[in-house]
Amino acid sequence: MAVGGVGTSLLMMAGIMVAVGLCRRLTRRRLRYRRRLCTFLLEMFSTFQICACTNELSLLSSVELKQHIALTFTYGFTVLHGLTLTGCTCNPCGTLQPMWEGGISVKMGGLKIAAQFVAAALARAFMHFIWSLEMAEPHFGALSKGCSNPMQTTEMQAFCIELLFSVVFQLTVLRVESVNPKYKVHLTALLSTMLVYAGGNLTGALFNPALAFSLHANCFYDKFLSYSLVYWIAPSLGTILVAFIWDEILPRIS
Repeated sequence: MAVGGVGTSLLMMAGIMVAVGLCRRLTRRRLRYRRRLCTFLLEMFSTFQICACTNELSLLSSVELKQHIALTFTYGFTVLHGLTLTGCTCNPCGTLQPMWEGGISVKMGGLKIAAQFVAAALARAFMHFIWSLEMAEPHFGALSKGCSNPMQTTEMQAFCIELLFSVVFQLTVLRVESVNPKYKVHLTALLSTMLVYAGGNLTGALFNPALAFSLHANCFYDKFLSYSLVYWIAPSLGTILVAFIWDEILPRIS
C-alpha cells in the first residue's frame, strides 16, 4: 500500500475529529438549556467520530497494513478519542451500566443509546460516500467487499470472547475511575489495544454494539441472530454482570 494512502487516511480522520470538536463546542454553546437535545447531539457527534475513524482504520488494517502499525494507530486514536470526547460514553454498554445502577434514568439512557446507533449508521453512510470518491489507494474497491465477516471462530467461542472482553473492559473502567484523567485515558487505550491484539483476529474485539453495527452492518443483515447474539447481547450481558459484581458482591467481600 502506498504511503500516500495512509497519509490521506490519517488526514481525513484528523479532519473528522476537528469537525466533531467544532460541532460539540457549538452544541454546548447554543443548546446548553435544552438538556435532552444537547445530550443526544453530543453523544451522536462523539460516537460518529469513533465509528468513522474506526471504519477507516479497519479498512487500512485489511489492506496489508502491518500488525504493529495497526496496533499503534489503534492505541493513538483511542487516546485521542479519550482526550477529545470527555463526558460521552460512545458505547451502549457504557450507558447500560449507570442505567443499571440508577445513575441515570431509563429515558436518558435510552436517548443516549438511540444517539449512538444513529451515529453508527450515519458514520457508515458517510464513510461509504468518502470511499466512493476513491481519494486514497485503500478506498479502491472498498464498497464491493460486502460482509467482511469478523467472526473467525465458532459462534459460541465468539460469544464468550466478546462477553469476557466486555467484562474486563468495564471492570477496568470502573477501577480507574479515580485515576488522574491524563493517565486514565492511556490506561484505557492500552487495555483496548491489548484486547484487540488478543482477540482481533477472532471477533474483531469490539465490545461495543454501536461500533459493531457501524463496521459490520452487512453481516447483521445477512446473519442477524448470530451477529446480534455475539456483538450486542454478549457485551451487554458482560456489562450487567460487571455492574452486579461491583454493586452486590464486592461490597460484601470488602
